[in-house]
Amino acid sequence: MTLVQPPTDRGLLLHRPDDDEWALRVTLAAAFRLGYHLDWNRVISNHISARVPGRPDWMLMNPYGLGWNEITASAIVTVDLGGRILSHAEAELAPAGFNFHSGILKARPDLNSTIHVHAAAGVVIACTMGGLVIVDQTGCHIHGEVGYHEFEGFAQEEDEVPRILRDLGDKHLLIMRNHGLLSVGSSVQEAFMYMRRLIAACELQERLMATGAEIRPIPQEVLDLTRRQIVQKKQKRSYSDVEWRSYLRLAESLDPGFAR
Repeated sequence: MTLVQPPTDRGLLLHRPDDDEWALRVTLAAAFRLGYHLDWNRVISNHISARVPGRPDWMLMNPYGLGWNEITASAIVTVDLGGRILSHAEAELAPAGFNFHSGILKARPDLNSTIHVHAAAGVVIACTMGGLVIVDQTGCHIHGEVGYHEFEGFAQEEDEVPRILRDLGDKHLLIMRNHGLLSVGSSVQEAFMYMRRLIAACELQERLMATGAEIRPIPQEVLDLTRRQIVQKKQKRSYSDVEWRSYLRLAESLDPGFAR
């Protein structure tokens, strides 16, 4: 059996990434390693994608066959939004993942990154009739940011993409019922932080549900007030960038090899 081995530097790619693309590859590789560390994904499925700077018709995405713990900057695939792989001679992409990741980036030039995971707590909440309930202060960060999309089978059919976009609307998060979770952002950092908060909210709700106790709701007016307070705080500094720097330090402490 031949193991899939990721390349170790940009010189082994079919095209020569410029400095901006390489920096994005490193950021993306860190996000994969962190997602694995946080137990968002422990298999070869699920994806994180990002639009290539200066090339709105190109995106980066993990190749089919590598676990998130194996991803390096040079292993990530450059592909155009039509599906033509530009960086690796024999790389494959998962059809369902490429379909809706590329579809979102193609339709939404304001977005530059998408994350899709089957984190266990997220799937639990995706399989409940009521969906997500915001029950704590931290969860208020995503109040009003969560849409829902019905399960239609593997999301590899092109005609499902418009419905995913419709259900996402102007939000940053989508619970794909009986399936998993999706986040989007203007950057990898933003999409990552939205996903982190969504998974944390799902984990908390799952634990509360397991107690069998009645869940104490936050009044709607308090949810709305707290959300407005959060919006005001975000005007002072970018939460995504501040938090990401701490996560990047964590990724480097776990294994700096992701940047190869």
